[in-house]
Amino acid sequence: MARGVRRRAAVGAGLVGALVFVEFVSGVLQGYYTPLQTDIARHLGVGDADLNWLEAAQLLVSALAVPALSKLGDLWGHQRVLLWSSAVVAVANWGIAFSSDFVVYLIFWAIQGVFTVWLPLEVALIFLRSRGLADRPSATRRATGVIVAALQAGAIAGALGAGLAAALLEPLWAQLAVPAALSVLVVAVIHWGVEAEHERRGGVLDGPGLLLVSAALLCVVGGLSLVRMVGIASWWPWVVLAAGLVLLVPFIRFELRAPDPLIDVRVMTKPAMWPVQATAMLFGVSILGAQIPLTTFARTDPAEHGFGLGLTASQLSPIIGGYVLSMLIGALLFARVTAVLTPRLCLIVAAVVVAIGYGGLVPFHDSVLQLLACMVVAGLGSGALVAALPAAAASAAPENRTGVATGLTNSAKTIGGSVASCVFGVALAAGATETAASLRGYYTVWLICAGTAVMAAVLLTFVPRLAFADPARFEEVAP
Repeated sequence: MARGVRRRAAVGAGLVGALVFVEFVSGVLQGYYTPLQTDIARHLGVGDADLNWLEAAQLLVSALAVPALSKLGDLWGHQRVLLWSSAVVAVANWGIAFSSDFVVYLIFWAIQGVFTVWLPLEVALIFLRSRGLADRPSATRRATGVIVAALQAGAIAGALGAGLAAALLEPLWAQLAVPAALSVLVVAVIHWGVEAEHERRGGVLDGPGLLLVSAALLCVVGGLSLVRMVGIASWWPWVVLAAGLVLLVPFIRFELRAPDPLIDVRVMTKPAMWPVQATAMLFGVSILGAQIPLTTFARTDPAEHGFGLGLTASQLSPIIGGYVLSMLIGALLFARVTAVLTPRLCLIVAAVVVAIGYGGLVPFHDSVLQLLACMVVAGLGSGALVAALPAAAASAAPENRTGVATGLTNSAKTIGGSVASCVFGVALAAGATETAASLRGYYTVWLICAGTAVMAAVLLTFVPRLAFADPARFEEVAP
C-alpha cells in the first residue's frame, strides 16, 4: 500500500508537475500569435489572405510528424523524443521572432507544428509511469485532465499576454521573443524535471510504412487545404486528395505484413480502439473547424446583414475566454465523473454535451448571452474529450504502442479539422455577400458540428462497457 502511495505521489507531483508547465506553454503557443497576426502580415509585407498558408503548412507538418515521433517515443523513450521535439520547437520559435521574409517565416512556422506531438507523448509517459497502480487508467485520466487544463489556461494567458506585450514592447521581434523564451524553458524543464524512465524495446522504425503513411497524409491534408485555398471548382486538389486515399490501401496491406508496424492495424480495429480514433476525427470538426466561423458570426454587423452580434475584437474576448475556461473545467471534471460512471459512458455524455452546445446555436444566437451559453456548454464537452481521447487510446493500446495510439488521436483530429475547414468554407461562401457569409451557411456549420458529435456518441456505444476502467471495476461486476 505504502509503495503504491509513493508511486502515485511520484507520478502526480513529479512528472505531472513538469508536464503542466510544458502544456501551459503549448497553450501559450496556440493563443499568443493570433492577436498579432495582422501585425505579422504587415511586418512581412503580405496580405491577410496569405496567412492561410501558415495554417496549411503547420497542419501538414503536424500530420507528418506525429506518427513518426510517436513511434520513436515507443522505441527510444518518450522523454527523449519529447526533449528533442521541444528543442526543435524552441529553435523554430526564435526563427519566427527574427524572420523578416515571408518564406523563411513560413518554414519556421511549419516546423513549430512539431509541438502537436507533446500531448500524445506526455499521456504515454503518464500511462507508462503509472505502471503498478491498481487504478492505472483512472490515474492516467486524472493526470491528463490536469495537463489539458494547463493547456487551456496557457491559451488564455497567451491571448492576454500578446495584447500586453504589444502594449509594452515596441519592436515586433521583442513581442515574438516572449513565446520563444518560454519554449527554451520547456527544454530545461523536460531535461531536468522529467525522468528518462524507459526500457528500450526491441524493434526498428518502420521506414516503408512511415513513407507510405506520410505520403497519404500529405496528400489528404494538402488536398483539403488546397480545396479551401483555390476553391471547390478546381479539379487538381481533388486529384491530390484522391491520391492520398488510394495510398492508404498499400499502407494497410504493408502494415498487416510488417513484423514491427508503424501503426498496428489489428490493434486499431479492436472494439476499444477504433471508436476512439473515429471520435477523434469527428471531434476535430468542431474543435478545429468551427472556431473561425463562430468568430466571424459574432463580428458580423446585424444592422447591415440582418444577423450576427456586431462585436468588436475586445467585446468578443469574453466569449472566447468563457469557451476556453469551460474547456478547462470540462477537462478537470472528466476524471472525477469517471469515478462514478464508466469511462465509456462519460465519453458518450461528453459527445452529447458538445452536440447540445452546437445544436443550441441554431435557435439561440441572437444575443451575446445566448452565444456564450451555447459555447460554454460545447466547451464543457470539448474539454472532457480533449483530455479523455488520448488517455482512452493509451489504455486500449499494448504497452509498446501507447505513443502511436495517443498520437493517432491527434492526427485523426487534424484530418477532421481539415475536412471541416474545407466544407465550412464552401458552406459559408454559398449566398455570401462581399463582406459577410450567409446565415444559412452558419446554420450548416452548427448542424454539422452537432451531427458529428451525435455520430461520435453513437460510435462510442460500440466500445465494450468497461473499457478503459480500472481493474477493480471489473471485479465489482464479476459474477
